Amino acid sequence: MVSTGEAVPAVDCHLPLMSLPHLLGTGTDTIPAKVPYLFPPPGAKPPPPSAAGRRRIGLCWTGNPKHPDNAQRSLSLEMLSPLLARGGIEWVSLQFGPGSEQAGGTGLADWSEHLDGFADTAAVLSALDLVITVDTATAHLAGALGQPVWLLLKYAPDWRWMLALSDSPWYPTMRLFRQDAPGDWPAVVHRLGDALELWMEN
Repeated sequence: MVSTGEAVPAVDCHLPLMSLPHLLGTGTDTIPAKVPYLFPPPGAKPPPPSAAGRRRIGLCWTGNPKHPDNAQRSLSLEMLSPLLARGGIEWVSLQFGPGSEQAGGTGLADWSEHLDGFADTAAVLSALDLVITVDTATAHLAGALGQPVWLLLKYAPDWRWMLALSDSPWYPTMRLFRQDAPGDWPAVVHRLGDALELWMEN
């Protein structure tokens, strides 16, 4: 390993990390995708007890505001309000920091004190029946934990989500909900609502 500022020693070969899939011949059907491969560590802060008779669904609607593409990949909690009207669900806010204030008065359970780092967040995600999130670290963590996760994607998403797919070769428990046009979150939320009704029935 070479630290920043150190001279790079002589090498026989050099390979950029992101070129490995090409040189190894990795395709969508050979991507290692056995989940879960992450687990909440012992001692992670547990979430509150479950509300009897209701399914728990976690919501994450915005990422880090400092991310250069956050305005396109995120939406407001108000836009998800049609989902919150569905009964029989204990809705949980997975939001912390900027954006979490939108949950005030919506009836979402505030679990921000249980989201102190990835270890505690992993424990929270593992206690949910479903995670609905925009394209943030929450999506990747839920997928690595093998949790059911529905991902809301902007029209031109990160390359990892590819194009047109409704699933992910990296995360078998993930379902993708894509914008059909730039900025068209209402259509995505409508499809989410239809899928949620079927999910609750089954």
